[in-house]
Amino acid sequence: MTAADPTLVAAQETIRQGSRSFALASRLFDGPTRDRATLLYAWCRHCDDVIDGQWLGEGQHDWGDGYGPTPAARLERLRLLSDLALKGRPAGGAAFAALARVAALSDLPAGYVHDLLDGFALDVNWRAIADESHLLRYCYHVAGCVGVMMAIVMGVPADDHATLLRASDLGLSFQLNNIARDIVEDAARGRCYLPDTWLAEAGLKAGSHADEASRARLHEVATRLVGLAEQYEQSALHGVPHLRNRQAWAVLSAAQIYGDIGRKVRSRGPAALADRQRSRRRDKLMAVAATAPAALLRRLLYAQKVSDRTGLWTPSLH
Repeated sequence: MTAADPTLVAAQETIRQGSRSFALASRLFDGPTRDRATLLYAWCRHCDDVIDGQWLGEGQHDWGDGYGPTPAARLERLRLLSDLALKGRPAGGAAFAALARVAALSDLPAGYVHDLLDGFALDVNWRAIADESHLLRYCYHVAGCVGVMMAIVMGVPADDHATLLRASDLGLSFQLNNIARDIVEDAARGRCYLPDTWLAEAGLKAGSHADEASRARLHEVATRLVGLAEQYEQSALHGVPHLRNRQAWAVLSAAQIYGDIGRKVRSRGPAALADRQRSRRRDKLMAVAATAPAALLRRLLYAQKVSDRTGLWTPSLH
């Protein structure tokens, strides 16, 4: 692939505009891995935008052009176009050409593509999160399976389920931190990703959980969420020894960048819920610098242990 490749150029523009954190972490990859990761990101970003009726995660966008007027209709169109791409017959634009390319280059199992589309279905056909297991299942379908696909893009064999579970754990930790960061923002649009059982234990109820008078108790729930994210983050690190140096560096940097968002929510108290916590560019660059030694010493620091995932939720891999 070259810079003149229109599919890759379109994907590069998507990642440049759509995620500064992912764009920064991906620069640590070797060229071929970065290209494959960028192609996969472009398809994921497109699907997310189509379902949400947005453009690059912001504003409102009319996805006419055959997608249909409702999220359910748009999801069915995404399924059709994604399946065509997986069969090597992409249609519907650059995002599906990107999926076709990365699937062929990485021997990507179709099941993980379908897992992410099933995650969009969970959002379209929304049901309140009942308990922790339900929360983790949701997080797998919207983020954990993306971690698995990224690991395969990095060269992890599709049958190395032990390492792919660690990649799923990293995706889970990212999503849990995102939920902790966005609790009040999500509540404003009528959505609550916190388990009903957790809310009940804190004396809260979905719908009124983000009221100003409840912020201290809500922060306790957010802190619990960040603690759960850290469990999966720590588990994910045990997959790093199976990556090459630059890939390990990118993963460790991303883990610290996303983990720090959750840790800011926890450390800054109830006031942190009122303002969306972000990772500044300086913080991201510091994370990149700080994780370089750990990437080189990964086999010493993160030796694999069979019991490391004891008690953690486990998805069914393909």
